[in-house]
Amino acid sequence: MLDLDFTEEQEMLREMVRGVCAQHADGAVLRELEDDPDGVARELWTQLAELGLLGLVIPEEFGGAGSSLLDGVVLYEELGRALAPVPHLESCVIVAGVLELAGSPQQAQEWLPRIASGDAIVVPAWLEPGNGYAPRGVALTAKVDGDELVLDGTKSHVRFARAADRLVVLARTGDAPEAIDLVLVDPLAAGVTLEQQHSLAADTQYRVRFESVRVPLADRIGDPGTGWTTWSRAMEPAMVLVAALANGGAEYALEITNQYAKDREQFDKPLGAFQAISHYLADARTNVDGSKLLTYEAAWAASTGRPLRRLAPMAKLFAGNTYQEVTAMAQQVFGGVGFTLEYEIQLYFRRAKQLQISWNDTRRCEELIAEVVLAST
Repeated sequence: MLDLDFTEEQEMLREMVRGVCAQHADGAVLRELEDDPDGVARELWTQLAELGLLGLVIPEEFGGAGSSLLDGVVLYEELGRALAPVPHLESCVIVAGVLELAGSPQQAQEWLPRIASGDAIVVPAWLEPGNGYAPRGVALTAKVDGDELVLDGTKSHVRFARAADRLVVLARTGDAPEAIDLVLVDPLAAGVTLEQQHSLAADTQYRVRFESVRVPLADRIGDPGTGWTTWSRAMEPAMVLVAALANGGAEYALEITNQYAKDREQFDKPLGAFQAISHYLADARTNVDGSKLLTYEAAWAASTGRPLRRLAPMAKLFAGNTYQEVTAMAQQVFGGVGFTLEYEIQLYFRRAKQLQISWNDTRRCEELIAEVVLAST
């Protein structure tokens, strides 16, 4: 039966992460790292490593804690609450998941312990200019030449690429929609060029160009043509954690908006005393609580061996939309001052929209849900 009570250990985890983030990822750190070429809050990254939180969902045999996705949700709600600028999702969840699912024994032994300890950062290079999230969106090619793969094409919105020791590149190897391979590539390899992109969230993203980049066949992850299947499976728990990120951010944005509505007076009474504003806040509270419940259900399902094909995109879709809507409402309550750099709410408003369109946007989540719904009728 679904149990919505967190354990004492999970509550201790929440308290610990919140304290670490408050110390090493406060507003000053966030503002300092906006549009930074590296983009990683290094002190926070070090602390997360020392506390064993980088390897929280990585199996114990590779130096991780082997914790459940529910534990991951607790961690990610706090990372989202703090807007923590670290590549935990990219390296410690998505890439670690890919390597766990399909990596060779040598690849897993070489990279997973280093990812879990924070000694290495490995990030995915997925999206491409003008293309979507479905498999047809992968146009960068990888052609076999002897014992090497030759990569040609461009990736965009590659987060933390400058800080990465390796990239996991999605590359097309055939004409079929899902004829895709996953390839480990050194970002310093000949033919790889990085150009920083500036986003709404002012986070650290890069356009990465590959011009006749040669990679040993041994750096292909999994069997030829199986990359999209591996990627899709790795993205399911990742989408649940992205939903938790959104929920954490929405929760905090709503907290500071509620407080502002109590403190700010207009016509000799608090803003919250006006019915229209109080209804906005009530709707937002309802949506945030609903989003959290859906995310918890998805994490619980994964922790009990149930499939995530339906619940993961549902959680990501609902949480992403809720985060964006809550922060947009919050900006209305704050008024003009909410857009000034001194106020926190603008940080959440900008990052909410960025998160909504990242790691499968609204349309792609709807497509994934529809596939399951239509298949079951």
